[in-house]
Order: sequence, then C-alpha cells, then structure tokens
Amino acid sequence: MKPETARTAGLSGASGTLVALVAADGSATHPYLTRLSSGIAPLRDLGDLVHQICLLHARHPDLFEQAAAHSRQPAAAEWLAQSAQGFAAERAYLVRLVAAAGPLPSTPGQAASEAAVTAQRHALDMLAQSDRNGCADGTAIALALDWPAIRAVLDILAGRVGVDPIENQLPPAFETATVIDVLAGSMSVERAMAFGAQQMLAQHRGLIDLLEARASARGKY
Repeated sequence: MKPETARTAGLSGASGTLVALVAADGSATHPYLTRLSSGIAPLRDLGDLVHQICLLHARHPDLFEQAAAHSRQPAAAEWLAQSAQGFAAERAYLVRLVAAAGPLPSTPGQAASEAAVTAQRHALDMLAQSDRNGCADGTAIALALDWPAIRAVLDILAGRVGVDPIENQLPPAFETATVIDVLAGSMSVERAMAFGAQQMLAQHRGLIDLLEARASARGKY
C-alpha cells in the first residue's frame, strides 16, 4: 500500500466519503487510463491525453484560482492558496509536455472533440464559480484527489519524450482530508461539496471516454 493510501485508508465522516468517492469514480478506475498507465501505450495516445488535459486545465485562471475567488469557506482559504500555487507548477509541466510530445495526433472528428472539451471546461468553470456554499470547494478538492491518477500517465509520457518529471505540487491527500472535515460543518455544505466533487469526477471520466473514442478512431490501441 502506498504511503498516501495508508494515511487515508481509515478516514471516516466527510473526508472518508469524498476519498471513497474518488476511489470509486475517479480517473484511476477508468479502463482506458489503466491501458495508458501500462507502459506500452502508443506515444500518440499519450500525446493526445496531454493535449486534451492541457486544453481542460492549463489555463488562467485555473480551477483552483476560480474556487479560491468564489469559496465562502474561510477555512479553505489557505488550502486553496496552496493548491493554486501548486497547480501553477502543474500547468507549466503540462505545457512542457505538450511541446515535447509534438502536434496533436490527427484524428477523425477533431472539431467535435474540441467542442466536447470546451463544454467540459465550461462545466468546470460553472462548478468552480458556484454560489452554492461548498460546491466550489468540493470541485477543487476532487481535482486535487483525482490528479495523481492523471499525473502518473503524464509522468510516463515525460519518460518517453525526455522531460524530467517534477514532484506533484498539490497538497498531499491527508492534508486535503483534514480540510474536508473542517469544511463539512453542516449537512448542506457537505452535500454541496459532494455534488461539486461528483460533477468534477464526471468531467474527468467524460474526457477519458473521449480519449478512448479518439484512440479507437485512429485505429486499434
């Protein structure tokens, strides 16, 4: 068991609920991401992933910055500031990987793919800017907890294209779990956090579904 897993395995309450949600519905459980993590995935498929993730997340303001501006939870302020700073480094890493991976692989239906990612980005913007108390926080928390699964594939790509991986700059899961329990002071806030988290995870899984469909359109993977 990884150290991070060991430190979060016994969680209960709101943190246990959100960590379990990510474990059940997060990117790591998607079969296509598992294929990309195998170490034998075609370079074009890994390159496609980094291009699409870059379109979704490597922008300013990013999801953490938007959540920090719209959160109504003072207890989340320090965690969101730390996460925003860390994700700025992650965005820079994404840009380096896109440059090293080369052009977006030619794929049938490119215009429809771009429209789908634009719609996902809009959905994440709405979640991160929600006025519902706890929704923006839950959205950001889910991204932080789900990011390591995506980051693992990015690091595989880095090794294939000669880019030195950097350490994941987001707060560790056990710190995030502590923040979750502090924030979940009422059932309404806890429900809003869970809603934001569920919707963020759905967008990631939708993106991976799109990547799988694009790989299939290019030929068998």
